[in-house]
Amino acid sequence: MATTTTADGAAAANHTCGRDHVVLFPFMAKGHTLPLLHFATALSTVHHKGPCLRVTVVTTPGNLAFVGSHVPSSVRLAVLPFPSLPPLPAGVESTDALPSPSLHPTFMRAAALLRQPFADLMASLSSPPLVLVSDFFLGFTGRVAADAGVRRVVFHGMSCFSIALGKSAKMGPLPSCAGRGESFHVPRMPAHLKFTAAEVPPDALPKTSDHEHEEDDTSSTRSVVDKEEYSDASSWGVLVNSFAKLDQEFVATLESFYQPDARAWLVGPLFLAAGDIVEEQDPEGCLPWIDEQSEPVVYVSFGTQAHVSDEQLGELARGLAQSGHPFLWAVRSETWSPPVDVGPRGRLVRGWVPQRSVLAHRAVGGFVSHCGWNSVMESLAAGKPVLAWPMMAEQPVNARHVADIVGAGIRMDVGDGSVVVGRAEVEKKVRRLMDAGSEEGSRIRARAAWAQQAAMSAVSDGGTSRTALLKLLEVLQGSYDRDVVV
Repeated sequence: MATTTTADGAAAANHTCGRDHVVLFPFMAKGHTLPLLHFATALSTVHHKGPCLRVTVVTTPGNLAFVGSHVPSSVRLAVLPFPSLPPLPAGVESTDALPSPSLHPTFMRAAALLRQPFADLMASLSSPPLVLVSDFFLGFTGRVAADAGVRRVVFHGMSCFSIALGKSAKMGPLPSCAGRGESFHVPRMPAHLKFTAAEVPPDALPKTSDHEHEEDDTSSTRSVVDKEEYSDASSWGVLVNSFAKLDQEFVATLESFYQPDARAWLVGPLFLAAGDIVEEQDPEGCLPWIDEQSEPVVYVSFGTQAHVSDEQLGELARGLAQSGHPFLWAVRSETWSPPVDVGPRGRLVRGWVPQRSVLAHRAVGGFVSHCGWNSVMESLAAGKPVLAWPMMAEQPVNARHVADIVGAGIRMDVGDGSVVVGRAEVEKKVRRLMDAGSEEGSRIRARAAWAQQAAMSAVSDGGTSRTALLKLLEVLQGSYDRDVVV
């Protein structure tokens, strides 16, 4: 049984005033959820030609406090009970809380069991919503929306470049050299771009005969997603947390994988579109520590999902210390201890880091990042160059995007991710990142500054992202008037 509240906990009454209701259903992972919460905030404040919008975010009990703290009180929260599915521990309702990566396929299967409760929620609404915006991982929502006569817009949490590359590689065929470490062209992608197998999302690469029967964590997760993937291609549109100057080149390729009238709506960076109204907490005192530094600071974070071995953490600690630059490092391991004394110029934080505020700080000179797309958006919007160190999923694609296509960073050579990067290489790359006086350092900072200006312009009045958001709502409302079949 779903319950509906406003973000401040008050009961929300259903009312009818036409197609004025937007329902958002994020996947239960912080990196997937936050952008849609920013989108909810942007929708709640946008002024357009249609009726005043009501916005509802669908979540679960274990995620309710987090979601409620990141949206204004006008946004309603619909709470669905999270399914019990052993061996998934009770109360674990977000992927960042999983005690082991091996439980990810089980988590995906549990999330898929939300189909019927979500269908019941949609049926209980007093009138059909204007649109459902839901995560790609929640493929069942496509059929539920179609059954309810509602348009579904899918959200991947990635760039047009990354989504288009993954879909293009899956369609193939890839050349035989793809498995030999050589660069190759991926069909449908722009002709001037070539890739290596390490840069293509792993779930997009064809299985080799030697491994086609293996059931590792990745393939198990892929099998769960593939069962629902049909709903992605039949979506009415694609919501993209990016902006035209960064991603326009890849829009046509992305749209080619959807139904003929479907469009990719580039409305990001979403945290800027939301007006960044949520004050970031700084319980660890990161910002005052940065204030005390007399030299530019390196900020280091690999996100909440990537697993980094103790050996790699040790080499990173030594390399950072040897670089000679002060550094702030968000360490996610609760058991690892640094093998060297980082001294007063190194700060390791195991709690919450206000990343957007840190990146915006004038004393931060560079970002060592796993290149999750949210982090890429935040670094570019802050105008900070990146040392791209991808760990998993589509992150190698994002690293290629920010470093080689945008030109706002340099890449760490990680190969297939199985080799530990030594301290000497860490030291060398950090020095390159932070050397603002070199030709390379000047160039990547100029490109980062360009990206910052482009991001700010995109979400301003008349900007491409702001215009796309207004057009999305206008076209949606007109699509029902034209009685277009879902």
